[in-house]
Amino acid sequence: MFNKKRLFASLLIAVLLIATLAGCTAEPANTGNTGNTGNSANTGDTADGKKDHKIVLVLPGPINDQGWNATAYEGLQLVEKDLGVKMEYLESVQQADFEAVFTDYGEKGYDLVFAHGTQFYDAAIKVAPQYPNTFYMVINSEEGQAPNVGGIGVREWEGGYVAGALAAMYTETKQMGAIGSFPFPVIAGTLDAFEAAAQEYDPSIKVTKTYVNSWEDIQKGKETGLAMAEAGADIIFCSANQVGLGSIDAAKSKGVKAIGYISPQNEVAPETVISSVTYNTPGLFKATVQQLLDGELKAEGKSLGWADDVLDMQWADGVSDEVKDYVNKTIERLKNGEIKNPYKGEN
Repeated sequence: MFNKKRLFASLLIAVLLIATLAGCTAEPANTGNTGNTGNSANTGDTADGKKDHKIVLVLPGPINDQGWNATAYEGLQLVEKDLGVKMEYLESVQQADFEAVFTDYGEKGYDLVFAHGTQFYDAAIKVAPQYPNTFYMVINSEEGQAPNVGGIGVREWEGGYVAGALAAMYTETKQMGAIGSFPFPVIAGTLDAFEAAAQEYDPSIKVTKTYVNSWEDIQKGKETGLAMAEAGADIIFCSANQVGLGSIDAAKSKGVKAIGYISPQNEVAPETVISSVTYNTPGLFKATVQQLLDGELKAEGKSLGWADDVLDMQWADGVSDEVKDYVNKTIERLKNGEIKNPYKGEN
């Protein structure tokens, strides 16, 4: 009897010891999303008493698109580097899933959800009222809805205007092609501005505008660009995320020129891309997260332009001083408010 008791006690101690060791060495569950940086946002308070925040970036495309989504990822990296705040990201979210994704992050108690594109706005204002403690910030929207939907973006039409001024100085056929994703006001306004600037330089220039109803169909961008070049366009401009890579490829294959847009694309095809009009999108993310940290996020929409240093020129090699002077004067006119948005409404 005595031996049985000792044996039972020994077994009990062994079981407790194993359980204790397992509890000490177990890895925490991974609650991040596909495509997070490996640094999932923390919850609770840090050792210095500051509150950690749960922040996620929702993207309509991949972070390696060399365009719109790539600039957002740069914003995430800037936030982590300069503010020490970890962010997660979710790539290539389809429009049919916008509401479900927003709902999921609201249910999980995220503090801030970045939605990278004006196309997210309708889903945000629908879902947001159900999750008042989650702030939804739509990038490139000029609208907001109290109490927890904001919009911040670049005045894309100003970028399109400068692209048009640049293109006008290079065209020889006086025919250009301008490709947009969808005829949303922000995209249509960009193409209208491109056309207006080109025709301000030379009223005889003609711009063919086409919408491909896609953000990521590179092949569609190439097919559209090829058709434009075959019809006589010798400059191609595109505001449609990944689609733009296809249009640059088309320009290269046809021996015509292209304008880089949103992110530096000069190196995509150095002999084809004249120069790139770029966005300082990362700065929008940093400014928004700083407002979150300071408790100053507001449910409003606002947009920034050349005067706010969120647009820039990435000049390619070989651009003449004459071209640079004309484009820089156009930029100064935009900064001074001398040029008005030429958006014509629904095209």
